[in-house]
Amino acid sequence: MLNELDELWRESYESSRIYKERLKIYKERLKLFHDKTITQKTFEPNQKVLLYSSQLHIFPGKLRSRWTGSFIVKVVYSYEAVEIENPDTGKSFKVNGQRLKPFLEHFDNQEDSEDLVHPLYQDPPSK
Repeated sequence: MLNELDELWRESYESSRIYKERLKIYKERLKLFHDKTITQKTFEPNQKVLLYSSQLHIFPGKLRSRWTGSFIVKVVYSYEAVEIENPDTGKSFKVNGQRLKPFLEHFDNQEDSEDLVHPLYQDPPSK
């Protein structure tokens, strides 16, 4: 009886150890996958950026943009802290760099477009 209990205890201990090893491997793989998907944003002084406004979660709207501004980067600090300035008011403040994204100012929308010709609607030929 004691041998059976001792054997059950060893088996449970061994299965627990195997589970912990597999869990550790899973977490390492998940971290590698997550780190691959993160893009590093680098900002430079005098660059225009947009600021993410988290207050708009209170008033949901499908078509409402959560990005405000165009702000100008003044100083980039360590650990992704960025000081930005509102060009309209001249007020500057620090934000987390993860709340910013570059402002694409020079967007060319000059694709080759053709004028559409109005089709002539005619009655089908009668038989």
